[in-house]
Amino acid sequence: MSGSSPAEALLSAHHRKKQPEQVRRALLDCAAQIAAEQGASAITIQAVAERAGVTKGGLLHHFDSKQALLAAVFKDLLDKMDQEIDRTLADDPASRGRFTRAYVRACFSDRLLGERSLWAALSVAIVSEPALRSLWSTWLDGRMARHAETDGDPSLIAVRLAADGVWLADMMEKAGGLKRYPQDFEAVLLSMAGT
Repeated sequence: MSGSSPAEALLSAHHRKKQPEQVRRALLDCAAQIAAEQGASAITIQAVAERAGVTKGGLLHHFDSKQALLAAVFKDLLDKMDQEIDRTLADDPASRGRFTRAYVRACFSDRLLGERSLWAALSVAIVSEPALRSLWSTWLDGRMARHAETDGDPSLIAVRLAADGVWLADMMEKAGGLKRYPQDFEAVLLSMAGT
């Protein structure tokens, strides 16, 4: 079904063999679309099930609560960020600060999407959802353990914290974040990290 949406692909689900991984993937994609379009608070069991073309029971078979669905969407986003960072790491010949530069690039990669950014949508949920904060902390601790030798220097930590500050400004100020901290601020942070 070239060009079809996850929901369109699932609408004919009763005509096919059950494919739980495809259904799960479509549910995650639909939830992410809703979050990017309307914010994380718009992710409801009903809204995601409707968009995916499944029953609420079908959704609950894969995710037993809204929180479990939200955590899975966030985990999926972290996995994508990991892949993006790993690709950037592979292309960076200088070892000192390599993770920091990849992290800065990842933080700035979808700023121009503004409120349509999935990161922007889920950022608000991180504050109120302990499970998401835990996922983030676990991810960051794992990355820091892997890159402690090359990226443990306090000046590199400060660069990553500055990137986090830009991310926070974007979250708080929406379009104002880009005015206050233009996209070319990425180059300043990359320079501080040794490029």
